[in-house]
Amino acid sequence: MWKLSYLLASLHFDEWSEWGIRSQIEPIIKLAKTLRKQRDGILHWFRSKMTNGFPESINGLVQAAKRKARGYRNINNFIAMIYTNVNKLDVKVAPH
Repeated sequence: MWKLSYLLASLHFDEWSEWGIRSQIEPIIKLAKTLRKQRDGILHWFRSKMTNGFPESINGLVQAAKRKARGYRNINNFIAMIYTNVNKLDVKVAPH
C-alpha cells in the first residue's frame, strides 16, 4: 500500500477496512474501526510523504527541558530552557 498513489491507496485502504469490519474476527474489527477513524491522517501521508517524527523529536526536547526546569521561578526560565534544549546549546549554569 505504501508505494501506491494517493487515489489507489485510499481505495485500497477503504477496501481493506471494509473487509476488516466484515471479518468476524474481533481484534481485526476493532483495528479496522480504529484505523478508519484516522483515515484522513493516514492517507495524508500519501500526499505529503511527511511523518510526525520531527514534531515528536521537538516535543521530546521540550519534555526534557520541562524536567530540567523543575524549581525555576517563572515561565521565562522554562522557555529559556526549552530554547536551550531545542537548539542544543551548551550553557553552563553559574552556581548560586
